Amino acid sequence: MNLLNRLPPLNALRAFEVVARRLSFARAAEELHVTKAAVAQQVRALEQDLGARLVERNGRGLRLTESGAAGAGTLTEGLALLSKAARAMREGNGRRFLVINSTPSFAATWLVGRIGKFKARHPETDVLIDANPIDEALESGAADALIRWGAGEFTGLAATLLFKEDVFPVCAPELVAGADPLRSPEDLRRHTLLHLDWNPAHASWPTWSDWLKAAGARHVEARHGVFFNNMAMTLRAAAQGQGVALTSFAIAADELAAGRLVAPFKTSVSTPFGYYFVCRPDDANSPRIKALREFLSEEAALSAAEPGEGGVGN
Repeated sequence: MNLLNRLPPLNALRAFEVVARRLSFARAAEELHVTKAAVAQQVRALEQDLGARLVERNGRGLRLTESGAAGAGTLTEGLALLSKAARAMREGNGRRFLVINSTPSFAATWLVGRIGKFKARHPETDVLIDANPIDEALESGAADALIRWGAGEFTGLAATLLFKEDVFPVCAPELVAGADPLRSPEDLRRHTLLHLDWNPAHASWPTWSDWLKAAGARHVEARHGVFFNNMAMTLRAAAQGQGVALTSFAIAADELAAGRLVAPFKTSVSTPFGYYFVCRPDDANSPRIKALREFLSEEAALSAAEPGEGGVGN
């Protein structure tokens, strides 16, 4: 193969495509649900592979170099075509999937556990969950519906709120009444804090510092612990008794209901954000989309009604 025509790694191309659209490593990290450092590393790897600088600092932001601008638009179109091709191959036998493009954490911790119930209720509909969030998934035809985190500002699209994003600590039940019981927020100083290393563009996801301040805990070191770049991993570590994590009800509902996690304190930090069901306005009342939206809204309401607190409460 001609060296000039050799394709670089797809993950690196995808990371650069998002950075080129957003002109921000932080916003790209939010869309890809990885850390800002991981995005920057992928872009650097692509630059090394291509032998050309693609982005550069522009004050406090980024701008594309001549080489980066030369390929960014075509790359966006190419990734959209790849999505269309993948869908066409999936549907090549005449089956038409209802494709839900979701964030990975929400898919793994909430959506997957319920989509079988939707299929049982609508056996004529085949569903595909795509946990590879792409901003243009609706526009490109790669998805029929999105599950997205945000403040409800989805310009030109129809959005329905599923969950508000209120953040609070969770841990394994044995930590609450263990050798170092969790009776008050100050007791967290004797436990490992589990952090979600995520920097959304809105810069409003509460940190341990935010929660400890809200709880009035002045003597707990908020900057140390174990860091993860995925909420599902963070909750798994918490359920295994490795420490205490901050999460939201949308993500932790099933673990709380099953008793694998408990919420030892009542204090939560509210945010203006939440998880939304998003679709094209023209599709909002189509039978398949309407059925899915109503089902997910119903399940979200049921989850919110389930008892979640299993701790001592403070």
